[in-house]
Amino acid sequence: MRDNSARRVRWFPTAAIAVLLAVLAGGGALNLDHYPQPGLVADGVPHRSGATAAPPLDLRAQALADLNALTLPSGATLAGWDGPWRYVWPRDASFVAAARCAVGQYAEAARVLDFLDRIKPTTGRWEARYLETGEPVADGREQQLDGSGWVPWATWFCRTGAQHWDMVRESADQITRELQSNGLPTPSPDYWERPESEVTLGTVAPLLTGLRAAIRIANDLGHSAEATRWQAALQTLSTATERRFAPDFPRTPAYAESFLEPGLPPALLGGGADAIVTVLGPPFAPERTVVSQAIANARAALTQPNGGQDPGEEWRADGVSWTPQTAMFALSAAARGDRATAESILAWLNRYRTPSGSLPEKVNRDRQPAGEAPLGWTAALVVLADQALQKPLPIP
Repeated sequence: MRDNSARRVRWFPTAAIAVLLAVLAGGGALNLDHYPQPGLVADGVPHRSGATAAPPLDLRAQALADLNALTLPSGATLAGWDGPWRYVWPRDASFVAAARCAVGQYAEAARVLDFLDRIKPTTGRWEARYLETGEPVADGREQQLDGSGWVPWATWFCRTGAQHWDMVRESADQITRELQSNGLPTPSPDYWERPESEVTLGTVAPLLTGLRAAIRIANDLGHSAEATRWQAALQTLSTATERRFAPDFPRTPAYAESFLEPGLPPALLGGGADAIVTVLGPPFAPERTVVSQAIANARAALTQPNGGQDPGEEWRADGVSWTPQTAMFALSAAARGDRATAESILAWLNRYRTPSGSLPEKVNRDRQPAGEAPLGWTAALVVLADQALQKPLPIP
């Protein structure tokens, strides 16, 4: 009998990959059936003077107007005006404060940071979200460690470290307390807003940024003991991040490698690209070639048929783009000097604004605005990206 074993070795990996791709394609089609097409929940802030009567402003001006509308006199910055969005996320509020400082609205930013300072935890993690009165939202949602990174970054960005030192100190100390023997923090929900059984890049990336920012604040204020302690934590976390996530920096470290044909690099199993990889580069961290390549790869992997990006490869495959994650790629490109890419993404976001001119949470499969509008996080990111095209943003 003729021995075809060598031929089988050569064609089996290719055949297996073809079958896997077919299964994935079928799974994608099932996902499209499973997840209904999202529509627009709200357009504009009710009762805002001139919200829909006047022609929409240009992209940046409208984003700033929407931030004004979403920020209450107390400094509480709502993620959106309606229902499940009408809360204050430390993450979103930090970006709003930074966006305001980027354009010179220091008094408005101070109100946002003052609100966060009033609700800061005395120990432990920040809550996932808060009522506009400052109380945690009692819905069973877990606390989220990434707030301990975002808040010091926004405070450093706005140069209010002296006024908000206690908030910075507690946040940075919480990061150091969370680091395990492997150098990484304990698992925590992140911007995906779901329980996590292992640490994600959505937590690690903002913690690295927060520690760098906190060290800068401590050094500026002469708090040498804290600066030394946080520098050691930063080194520990940085080393562990490189060991477990580099060079692709997926959402979670790959759990296995699949060897294909001889001469081809192994395929990593698990993890998948995540838009939060942008936080490993400017304006959140110094630029590195390996990170810039990971950002480019992630954007390619996450681009939907409608032209925007979704949060990650492990996100539901429904063809819907999320504007915060799309805007993160715009900010990243602008901060790295890639003007063409940044302007292209901002033009895409501008194209899918709602009739009132606001930026929505999503763009659905029919290329229509969907979700809540305006969305504070997206508006803040657009302001930051636009400003980065005009003047380099500071990098901790």
